[in-house]
Amino acid sequence: MEEFGHLPVMGREVVELLLPAPAGLLVDCTVGGGGHASLVLEARADVQVLGIDRDARAVTAARARLARFGGRVRVVQGGFEGIGGIVERHGEGERVMGILMDLGVSSPQLDRAERGFSYRYDAPLDMRMDIRQDLSAAEVVNEYDEARLAGVIASFGEERFARRIAHAIVAARPVLTTARLADVVRDAIPAAARRRGPHPARRTFQAIRMEVNRELESLEAGLDESVHLVGPEGRILVLAYHSLEDRIVKGRFTEWSGDRAAAAEPRGLPVPAPAPAAMVRLLTRRPLRPAADEVAANPRAESARLRAVERLAAPVDVIDAVA
Repeated sequence: MEEFGHLPVMGREVVELLLPAPAGLLVDCTVGGGGHASLVLEARADVQVLGIDRDARAVTAARARLARFGGRVRVVQGGFEGIGGIVERHGEGERVMGILMDLGVSSPQLDRAERGFSYRYDAPLDMRMDIRQDLSAAEVVNEYDEARLAGVIASFGEERFARRIAHAIVAARPVLTTARLADVVRDAIPAAARRRGPHPARRTFQAIRMEVNRELESLEAGLDESVHLVGPEGRILVLAYHSLEDRIVKGRFTEWSGDRAAAAEPRGLPVPAPAPAAMVRLLTRRPLRPAADEVAANPRAESARLRAVERLAAPVDVIDAVA
């Protein structure tokens, strides 16, 4: 299906990080149109893929795109917060050699107006990645009380005018379309602030989308399961697109590695004692970023941050390992 025929972000880097991993099953937790999966399957004849996506359209598209790999691929609908159960049901007992999470909303989702994700198109408010769920953007915008709505916009959008925006949305109810919401948000932000940076509604739309799809909660749950699913020398890769996601990924990877020095500690404070045992080693102390030529070809890749870890064969006592 062409609607999910988008370019995989940092595909070259993803493949290079997975090349040293042992043979087995790659769990692509956000398979989308199958872009990353197809690159890995082409590079590794000893790898099979279990693709997962919350979006039924993406599942259909990935199955079509990856059909040429035959029995090496299985694609199912689901969220990566349930990765453990999905692998148990569909992994066929294969060793998990890699787990890939490509976070956020895909270009095909943004570019289809009727999905209601974007402030660039006029459409009914929706923003559900999985249309089977009840909660939609219309409910968040029109039924959350002002304080709760402001909290969502402030927390997930990191929007400094969250209270003003929430107050304006409540006053304008019912707000039923993306265009109307974008207008209300724009008018709530001081004119001087509107003249700088990206579209004034971008942060609010991001926040509402993340609330609708429980994106950060799902990320945390998926990460916590992934470290116990991947086999020895297997690798976990996460592509994040904004600071909230990347902070969670960095925190989990740092915790699992026992490398407290990799965490961002305020200067002047003592570095806390390392964890008693490390489950992974960091492959990327700092996140990898897309090359300039990729950003030129795909501007939406510009904010991508890629982090990776490798599962150790057994937990390692960090203090003994350093000594």
